[in-house]
Amino acid sequence: MKKHRTQQRYVICLSNQGCEDLEVRKIYQVVSDAKAAESGHLRVIDESGEDYLYPQENFVEIALPKQVEEALAMD
Repeated sequence: MKKHRTQQRYVICLSNQGCEDLEVRKIYQVVSDAKAAESGHLRVIDESGEDYLYPQENFVEIALPKQVEEALAMD
């Protein structure tokens, strides 16, 4: 039986105002968090591999080619 893989979501950072640990123009993977979304935040994974909450207004969701998503998903 094939494993069903959930499609990952990615965003690009457009502003790091108030969040200097974010890198502008960097792609971040989003972790689903309905409660965070209700308060206008996104949970994204940073360089340390940990996930943190940031204002949604700092990001724009992007669609990546399948090949790029697969490369980013490789551990």
